[in-house]
Amino acid sequence: MMIGRAPAPAAAARTTSSAVVGQRPAARRIVAARAAADDGAPSAATTPITTRRAALASAAAAAALLTAAATRPQTARAEGVKGYEPMAALKDKDYGKSRMRYPDYETTPSGLQYKELRAGDASAAPPKSGDGCVIDFDGYTIGYYGRPFEARNKPKGSSFVDDDKDYYRFSLGSGTTIPAIEEAVADMRPGAIRRLIVPVELGYPPGKNGLPDSRLKGPRPTTFAGQRALDFVLQNQGLIDKTLLFDVELVRVDRK
Repeated sequence: MMIGRAPAPAAAARTTSSAVVGQRPAARRIVAARAAADDGAPSAATTPITTRRAALASAAAAAALLTAAATRPQTARAEGVKGYEPMAALKDKDYGKSRMRYPDYETTPSGLQYKELRAGDASAAPPKSGDGCVIDFDGYTIGYYGRPFEARNKPKGSSFVDDDKDYYRFSLGSGTTIPAIEEAVADMRPGAIRRLIVPVELGYPPGKNGLPDSRLKGPRPTTFAGQRALDFVLQNQGLIDKTLLFDVELVRVDRK
């Protein structure tokens, strides 16, 4: 008798095929996947999805690690820069965005962070109080997307079209320039270039509305677009970090 015996392989295949034909598409894929798994082969229906999900999970994890490394807050230990980043919307609050510290920068007691990009003329002395200083500079809103508000003697996109931009001139110690640049230039030699991370306390002074005003001290943007970009950040009363970045070159010192 044939009762109890398993069908022959060909018959089993026909039986499975008939069952699959009578099922809906989703059920067919499940049956096919199970059959492939029973044979020890990877499923054509599930392998691409599984592989794609694994790849996305791996990429997301890698991106999260990179983002965390790039944005991890480090509190500056300088005496002049403590607590949280000043923001109008969080005034008098005991929470906010932690101050950023860049480990490869030098930090002065005032809270200025700087990096020497070029040493300058070793045979020339730094300027003294009252000396005329001629500088060229770049400016960026590093606390808000790193947008440029001034470019150094060259066009940079449609906003910076004047290739003959004049240098910025000031008398050291006169109080006409933001404290960060006064401090940085005081021990630079002609030809030197420094990159400055400028906290709001060492940047532009507050105006009548209590917010930093770039029209009160120099250096100021030389284009309308640059002025708008800077004012958008400095005059913003929301949750915007007003930290600035300057690249400053001491072009010349006019001794008094």
